[in-house]
Amino acid sequence: MNNTVDRPSAGAAARTLTVHGLGRRRRVTDRTATALVTLSVVVALVPLVWVLWTVLAKGLPAVVSPDWFTHSLSGLTSASDGGGVYHAIAGSLLQGLVCAIISIPLGVFVAIYLVEYAPPGSRLGRLTTFMVDILSGVPSIVAALFVYALWVVTFGFPKSAFAVSSALVLLMVPVVVRSTEEMLKIVPQDLREASYALGVPKWKTIARIVVPTALPGMITGIMLALARVLGETAPLLILVGYAPFINFDLFSGEMGTLPGVMVAELNNATDAGSNRVWGAALTLILLIAVLNLVAKLVGRLSSVRSK
Repeated sequence: MNNTVDRPSAGAAARTLTVHGLGRRRRVTDRTATALVTLSVVVALVPLVWVLWTVLAKGLPAVVSPDWFTHSLSGLTSASDGGGVYHAIAGSLLQGLVCAIISIPLGVFVAIYLVEYAPPGSRLGRLTTFMVDILSGVPSIVAALFVYALWVVTFGFPKSAFAVSSALVLLMVPVVVRSTEEMLKIVPQDLREASYALGVPKWKTIARIVVPTALPGMITGIMLALARVLGETAPLLILVGYAPFINFDLFSGEMGTLPGVMVAELNNATDAGSNRVWGAALTLILLIAVLNLVAKLVGRLSSVRSK
């Protein structure tokens, strides 16, 4: 009788030990995974914080100058202090604006076609996806050389800021397509089907329901793409020269940009040149940060309106 009582109790004890062992193992695994994830975050943040701190410490003296945002470097020698990057900010924004005007509609329409219109497994859809993947990996210097061969060599047009914007389009479009495509896929299919059930045409469903729902994420992706192209240097070196003065003509003459300031002043061994390099770098970071903040604000306003 004792044996019949002891056997179940022994089995229960064994099961209890097994449960405790599994629980301990899970806790150890969870803590190990948490520690590894935390360590990865710290390792990723250290160089980022280091770069930001270095740029801020070395570029802040130039940025706080009263003439930095209101004057250009026209008429200054390499060793002269003073001046600013007004011409470079205007050039970067102008080239980025032209690039965005071309890239955003093109990228958004391609993404809408891939998500909403392309039949699954269609030849055109696969070809479009393949070409977008190829463009995503094209180096900026290759895009610049292609535009140079087409714009300057084939058509005979002079080097210009518009040629730079055309090269930046090749770099921005695939990023816009990918980010917009992912945002459109997140929109629930039930919203589309409810709109179709009410007799709303497909194009109006996309314009009134799908795109407004995905708009905050689309804007974020577009601003990330724009931030990428604003810092590109290879198209500037190949397709247009650097000018230390104001030039608003997109089709002729050299034009100053923030990356152009850094490249032009990099070989300047004086303190003035070093200040301009780090000041232009900090200004570019601030410009991209402002654009991202504006994009987030627009995204929130659009999401509130859609609700």
